[in-house]
Amino acid sequence: MLALSFTFPAGRYHATPWDRHVNEGAVAWPPEPWRLLRGLIATWHHKVKCSSKHSDATLMALIESLAQELPEYALPAASHSHTRHYMPQFATGKTSLIFDAFTAVGCDDPLIMVWPTLELPDDQRGLLDELLAVMGYLGRAESWVEARRVTEMPETNCTPGTQALDTTTGELRGEIVTLYAPLPPEEYKALRQGFLPDKKAEKKLGKTLPDNLLDALSMDTADLRKQGWNQPPAARKVSYLRPVDALKPRPVIHKATALCATTARFILIGKPLPRVEDSLRIGELMRMAVMHAFGKDADGGRRAPPIFSGHDLPKDNRHRHAFYLPWDSHGDGRLDRLILHVPDGMDAEQQRVLAKLNRLWSRDGGQWRLVPEAVGGIDVGGVLTQKSTVWQSVTPYLHPWHVKKRFGIEDQLRRECRERGLPEPIGLERLEQVRVGPRHSGPMRFHRFRSKRGLEQPDRQGSFWRLTFPEPVDGPLALGFACHFGLGLFKRID
Repeated sequence: MLALSFTFPAGRYHATPWDRHVNEGAVAWPPEPWRLLRGLIATWHHKVKCSSKHSDATLMALIESLAQELPEYALPAASHSHTRHYMPQFATGKTSLIFDAFTAVGCDDPLIMVWPTLELPDDQRGLLDELLAVMGYLGRAESWVEARRVTEMPETNCTPGTQALDTTTGELRGEIVTLYAPLPPEEYKALRQGFLPDKKAEKKLGKTLPDNLLDALSMDTADLRKQGWNQPPAARKVSYLRPVDALKPRPVIHKATALCATTARFILIGKPLPRVEDSLRIGELMRMAVMHAFGKDADGGRRAPPIFSGHDLPKDNRHRHAFYLPWDSHGDGRLDRLILHVPDGMDAEQQRVLAKLNRLWSRDGGQWRLVPEAVGGIDVGGVLTQKSTVWQSVTPYLHPWHVKKRFGIEDQLRRECRERGLPEPIGLERLEQVRVGPRHSGPMRFHRFRSKRGLEQPDRQGSFWRLTFPEPVDGPLALGFACHFGLGLFKRID
């Protein structure tokens, strides 16, 4: 048995499949056996050959041994991601949009390749250890890698096969993906003879069909494409059964027990993303999605706990139930995150229900994907939940009580802070506008009315504020009317 462990310190694996264009955004996952052997050969020539006690013959024997058997994989949790940027075209003076796709994987999560029945001789095993110790990347040069040989065989979850459906139970065993693997030496020799029957064919194709497998795997991809090969001649296509959720985004579970998890963060995906001015609408849609996720009981009532529904709470609750807070994490004026904060905490079963949330939808046809990103303590909320002494409005504050002669907006802000157990602000500065992405917005540009009818709303205009406390306070800080749905939200100011 031979097992190799690979971790990616940058948290990314870049590798475009042979027959796909880079702008298709496809990634070869798991790393193909053909690509691994080419990486070992490149490491030999660039880092090991001049100082190693081993010879080219040992390298050839190692490559041929690894090519004899198809490996299996133990894949870590990963997700398919990409970046976009514009590359300058100096000849025309224009730019081209480039998609740089990659597999996002935990920096410390190993990917294991296993050859179950392969036993290497001592000299090949020694050379392999040398190569793995200095291998810098696997795939593209951005895919930094730390590689080593391990002695324990893990349970694999990606194996060669074409039967995705279990015929006995009817269960889906996985999805079929195509990987390139090196040809065994004897098969390569037979293929070479078939393509080079005479001197004419050898003159045309001989340069891309060397005598041995080692040289064939060392061929430059550009030379193969120039000669018209639709796949590397020293490689074969192999079907693997990969877990269906192998590239599905998973929430990051922070080191917190089930009962002390107070905050969950979700990614909002769609075109176009909602504006920051629509925070109240999105906050209400998020609550509706949570209610739907918990389902209904036998009598048709919602089964959502009071901490999520906000109903049937004791009078002394003091805003200890869920806050549904849309957030613009990129600062571009569009909502791309949703922070669900429950001050009294969520148990394991409630977290399991929230992990199933996958979309928001509105009655007017709007729909966005919802991807759980992280769950844990208040640190999950980022700048919304960090400590600070100065907090500034993100969305308008709507005072919850009617203004009276000796009970103005500033008095109501102080009273709310006292009732929340916060220190009374020592500074309250009213702002005419706040920055929303590339523009400035006043309170009247924001949606300020709940969809639930019959609510008493003392303030219909709203206002922006900068609050200064005598000591740092924890977020999230949301005050006033509809503060549980995104209005009256403040962010920390350094």
